[in-house]
Amino acid sequence: MTVTITRRAALAATGALAFAPRLAAAAPAIGAPAPDFALPDQDGTLRRLSDFRGKVVVLEWTNHDCPFVRKHYNSANMQGLQRLAADRGVVWLSIASSPVGEQGHVTGAQAKELTASRNAAPAAVLLDHRSVAARAYQATVTPHMFVISADGVLRYMGGIDSIRSTRVDDVARAEPFLRDAMLAVVEGRAVARASTPAYGCAVKYVDA
Repeated sequence: MTVTITRRAALAATGALAFAPRLAAAAPAIGAPAPDFALPDQDGTLRRLSDFRGKVVVLEWTNHDCPFVRKHYNSANMQGLQRLAADRGVVWLSIASSPVGEQGHVTGAQAKELTASRNAAPAAVLLDHRSVAARAYQATVTPHMFVISADGVLRYMGGIDSIRSTRVDDVARAEPFLRDAMLAVVEGRAVARASTPAYGCAVKYVDA
């Protein structure tokens, strides 16, 4: 008897890899140069990561429809981190990678509206509709967080905190991985936990 396995079934069987086809061959590495990229922001201005050399940079993969993302915005945790970053001279870049037709897709105008309605404070929202930055960083979930030091080196990647839930009440009880890493990099200290498990909704990729 011949058994035919459909592409859909094969992808489903791969579990977590199903949502991230054809990722970059080389994974980003702590202590290595952060992959550069160029993406339009919410106003259509092209932003290159290398343009921010000399400043600490935080990358936040986001999807406003994801309940894990909503947890951190509804609690004002994400906005508080964004403002802390700005106060410490850190450039916070929110990256929306969902392509057209997928959950979390936003246009520039919609990104600006979301920023205003949530009282958010990123330095910019970048539109990664072709999965360019997502592949470079092998971003898997929203929120997936990265911290890059002023010399362009990747110093942290992983989860925003330690409690993998959608419950707002868990924010205050969680170990703040991203906050601790960001402040350590700003202050020139070693990051105690440079890589942690990221949790959230799967990043949607465009087929390469």
